[in-house]
Amino acid sequence: MKLKLMLVIAIVGFTICAKACDICGCGVGSYYIGILPEYNKRFFGLRYQYKTLQTHLGPRGERTPLATDETYQSAELWGGWNIGKKFRVLVFVPYNFNKRVSQDQQGTKTGLGDVALMGYYNLFSKTGTLGSKLLVQSLWLGAGIKTPTGKYEPAERLAIQESPNNFQLGTASTDFTFNAAYDIRYNDLGLNANVNYKINTQNKYEYRYGNKLTTNVLAYYKFRIFQSFTVAPNAGILYETSAKDVESNKYEVAVSGGHSLAAIAGLEFAMKGISFGANYQNIRSQNLAGGRAFAGNRIMTHISIPF
Repeated sequence: MKLKLMLVIAIVGFTICAKACDICGCGVGSYYIGILPEYNKRFFGLRYQYKTLQTHLGPRGERTPLATDETYQSAELWGGWNIGKKFRVLVFVPYNFNKRVSQDQQGTKTGLGDVALMGYYNLFSKTGTLGSKLLVQSLWLGAGIKTPTGKYEPAERLAIQESPNNFQLGTASTDFTFNAAYDIRYNDLGLNANVNYKINTQNKYEYRYGNKLTTNVLAYYKFRIFQSFTVAPNAGILYETSAKDVESNKYEVAVSGGHSLAAIAGLEFAMKGISFGANYQNIRSQNLAGGRAFAGNRIMTHISIPF
């Protein structure tokens, strides 16, 4: 019991203190997971994400004649598979729609993004009672790999020296993730926490995105209707932080890295044979690319089928 408590404390401490790619949550990668859909064996589904970013801002974050508005949309096939009671595999296959608009030009990029695979091990799952109420908790630890399946254009980096190297479909690098997911539920009231740390490698164009930490904590409540339909409103915070990018294994990219904090509010619905949900992420504070980029609020929706 002491070991389990220490592990939970370690996760919370890592969530609060760790400091660490792409500008947080936009562009070539996003590792927000949130509350997984309910499933016993397997599920597959589709997630949609919408994000905006202003770049080419002035040294004090003000808009200039060169300021650019970027929109990142992703339709992502995702799925999960529980192997016995101890193992879980998640896969993410994104298809990206990028758009960039400035005062004198407009550009788009559409195509497959970087496919990611994550594996988890169930360190513990425990069901008991506290008073007369049900108490359920679980802790999953894992690791994953992100493959360089999305197109990366090195000329893009040369053309946007004063803007983050974010307008890409992929990073052209094989990267690695370490993950933790903790969930505790007291009857129908629950708390869900996810931590993802991504270690990036240098791609063949001698560019390495900064390592990135993504973490979120969500509180939720499950309302059960007619024993066959569940509605779960949820709210919490999402924190992301990235180290600066590096070129040629030694030159730090000034217009890169940073951190953001978002407040999340969402709804999850589940019934026999299908689940769906949505959330809104309101950026409350940020410091991105040395103040030369500004992220807008985000939307994410999903629909999933357990089988």
